[in-house]
Amino acid sequence: MSATRPSAAPPPPFDPELDAALAVLGETLPRSLTPEMIPLMRAEAAKAPGVPDEALSRGGAFQVEERAAPGPAGAPDVSLLICRPAGATTPLPAVYHIHGGGMIFGDNRVGVEGVLDWAQELQLVVVSVEYRLAPEHPHPAPVEDCYAGLVWTAAHAAELGVDPERIIVAGASAGGGLAAALALLARDRGGPALAGQMLMCPMLDDRNDTPSSHQMAGLGVWDRTANETGWTALLGDARGGPDVSPYAAPARATDLSGLPPAFIDVGSAETFRDEDVAYAAAIWRAGGSAELHVWPGGFHGFDFMVPHAAVSREARAARLRWLRRVLGG
Repeated sequence: MSATRPSAAPPPPFDPELDAALAVLGETLPRSLTPEMIPLMRAEAAKAPGVPDEALSRGGAFQVEERAAPGPAGAPDVSLLICRPAGATTPLPAVYHIHGGGMIFGDNRVGVEGVLDWAQELQLVVVSVEYRLAPEHPHPAPVEDCYAGLVWTAAHAAELGVDPERIIVAGASAGGGLAAALALLARDRGGPALAGQMLMCPMLDDRNDTPSSHQMAGLGVWDRTANETGWTALLGDARGGPDVSPYAAPARATDLSGLPPAFIDVGSAETFRDEDVAYAAAIWRAGGSAELHVWPGGFHGFDFMVPHAAVSREARAARLRWLRRVLGG
C-alpha cells in the first residue's frame, strides 16, 4: 500500500434490509479475521453438523455420492461430491462447484445447497470439489486440486451422465477466485472446454489495495484485514509482490482472451467490488463475454446470509437467467 494514499471516501450505504440483518449477524460473526483466529474458527466450524446426504438428495430428487479422483502429481486424491438428478436418461449440463472460505475454511458441502437450487430448476448435475486449504497447503495446491477434479469430471462425463460440452465452473468468494483461475488454467493447458464461469463475489486480487478495500475496512463481512489474512495464508511473503501467478490471483492476468462467458456479481458495499468490476472490464477489453451485476448495498455473501431480502432474491434470479441462457435450458 502506498504511504501517500489519501483517506478512503465514506463507504456506500448498506441496503436497509441487509443492514438490519448485519446488525444481528455481527453479534456472532467477527468483523475481521487475523491469522491466530484460523484454528479457533476451524474448531468452531467442526462442531457444527455437516449437510447430510439425505438433505442433499431433496427427497429423492438427487442421487448423492462421493468419488475420489486422482489428485495432482504426488498429491492425495481429490474428493468430489456428486449430485445427479434421479432418473435422468440423457446427458445433462453440469456445474463444477468450488466452495468459498477465504482459501482457509470450508469443504465441498459448503454452498452446495444453493447450487442444488439451480440444478433442481434446470436439471443439472452438480460436482463439488474438495481442495486442500491454506496455510497448510499454499498455492498452487488449491487450484491444482480443483483442476485435477475438473479433468476427471470431463473424462468421466459419460459415466456421470454429463454433457461434456456444457460444463460450467462456479464458486463464491474464494471459490469464485478459484473458478476464474480454473478457467485460465484450462485455457492455457488445453484442458476441458468450459461453457461458462459463474463468479459470485470472487476473491481475485492479492494486492488488497482497491478503493473499495479501503472504504470497507472494518465494515460488513470479510474486510481488508480478513482479506490480507486469507491471501497471506495462500501466498506467504509473495502476497502483493511482483511475482504472483494469475492462477493464484486472476486479477494478475494480462491476457483474458479466449475465456468462456462469465457471470460476475458483487455487492456495492464490500471489499471485492472494485476488483470484480475491473475483471469484467478486462474481459470486455479482451473481446470476451461478461455479464456484470453490482448489487446496491450488498455486503460480502449477502444473498447466502440474508436469502429473503429483496436484493438477494434478485441476485439469485439473475444467476438462474444466465445459467438458463448459457446452458440452453
